[in-house]
Amino acid sequence: MRLMEAEEGKEYIIRAIETDDEELDAFLFSLGCYSGEPITVVTRRRSGCVISVKDARYNIDNDLAAAILVD
Repeated sequence: MRLMEAEEGKEYIIRAIETDDEELDAFLFSLGCYSGEPITVVTRRRSGCVISVKDARYNIDNDLAAAILVD
């Protein structure tokens, strides 16, 4: 499932990052978003969502959330 479809407040494990854009992939990696890492959707917003990864919170847009696959 994509992170956009994830339930708020529930912890998921990142399964993969699906993108052809190397800059986007590198950006997500710099945030700590890579395979096997726990991630939580804290709040959903119209233009994206707030996520918690590695004890930090980030506001990401829907394009970034669509690239993250979780279990």
